[in-house]
Amino acid sequence: MLQIYNSLTNKKETFIPIEANKIRMYVCGMTVYDHCHLGHARVMVAFDVVFRYLKASGYDVTYIRNITDIDDKIIQRANENGEDFKTLTERFIDAMHDDERALGIQPPTAEPKATDNIPEIFEMIETLIEKGFAYQGSSGDVYYSVAKFEGYGKLSGKKIEDLRAGDRIAVNTDKKDPLDFVLWKMAKPDEPSWESPWGDGRPGWHIECSAMSTKILGNHFDIHGGGHDLQFPHHENEIAQSEACTGEHFANYWMHNGFIRIDEEKMSKSLGNFFTIKEVLEKYKAEEIRYFMLTSQYRSPLNYSTDQLDAAGASLDRLYTALRGLKLGTTAQDTDYQKRFIEAMDDDFNTPEALAVLFDLARDVNRASNEEAENLGALLQQLANQLGLMEGGESNEDAIEAWFKGGSNNADGLNDEAIEALIQQRIEAKANKDWAGADKIRDELQAQGITLEDNGAETIWRRS
Repeated sequence: MLQIYNSLTNKKETFIPIEANKIRMYVCGMTVYDHCHLGHARVMVAFDVVFRYLKASGYDVTYIRNITDIDDKIIQRANENGEDFKTLTERFIDAMHDDERALGIQPPTAEPKATDNIPEIFEMIETLIEKGFAYQGSSGDVYYSVAKFEGYGKLSGKKIEDLRAGDRIAVNTDKKDPLDFVLWKMAKPDEPSWESPWGDGRPGWHIECSAMSTKILGNHFDIHGGGHDLQFPHHENEIAQSEACTGEHFANYWMHNGFIRIDEEKMSKSLGNFFTIKEVLEKYKAEEIRYFMLTSQYRSPLNYSTDQLDAAGASLDRLYTALRGLKLGTTAQDTDYQKRFIEAMDDDFNTPEALAVLFDLARDVNRASNEEAENLGALLQQLANQLGLMEGGESNEDAIEAWFKGGSNNADGLNDEAIEALIQQRIEAKANKDWAGADKIRDELQAQGITLEDNGAETIWRRS
């Protein structure tokens, strides 16, 4: 049975859905004021794998991933650019979707935006005020009263008295308690704003996720996820305001993916040590990036380096080479490999162990006779697809050839037609015993990053 490490209890638990065969999952998405970096890609890939595997396991999954399209950083960037904040956010939403398509991220069931859910945010804030969990300060800002919620800290393990003693919270005389957080912010001059019962302003960051998740998934749902950095205060605050508002348990299982690190520091825009997805795609194939993300279990930190991405490409070469030339069917036999793959993924989505199964399969594909190789090859690709690997093209063969003939930046090199024409010239040169001419063409192609493999009368090629 599927085991998930639950950040709420700090242990692996057997997953039991609230409603049989149905799963409702919410993941905190991106704040769209700039291009996504590899840290964002980790969130995208980690929960895309969860989404894929749950569906492959027979569940009907409703997967919600929000978009934060209003906050301080967005307003600041729009002002710096001299553009409307909506123009800015739509541009970066489009860029985010381009990155997702490149990485093979399946679209979530819904992708709500904060600015499209202002009425729901109003309703939740009004309820919190009525129940005594929120108040309006003298500045007009509306705050959540942390001390009023008895269970505050149950996700992060933090205690209110320790937070106060730590003196890590800036003094704000508008708050009744320095730990209180904002639900509604009064607008400053020339800032985007909405009319509200408390005055013109905009929502705080935490309230938007509570409003959108409960609107779409209900007051109580199965899985809530996001990056480890969101566990406190964002997810802790979500629990406090959601459960205070509804009186119900918010989410059963909390999942948090680990950071991507560079030189042992978290990759982030604030530290200036990040690489955007687009930058890395200029040098590496999207599938290499995705594979790299899967080499570490989603909760573990992942160290970024070009060596790691090079190794990902070499590993994918091994998998694709095992399938090249095989006529794969659309179905695969249920074997011990499938059982091992399921065991790995049922162990809190252990993708490194799942990848190990794929390599064992590839080894046996290489050793097997034609019919057995085709059956094992079909299973290899079927299981790889559950991880978002070895996809693309109208057929299995197209996906395989696309790997060998595709590249991350082929625009400046030879196109496929030019390569095929040179290969045909080389075949003709060899037929005429013009060995020097044939070798010259091979060398010219090699200089362009094209490797030839002679297989009897057939020559196949790949981009290095």
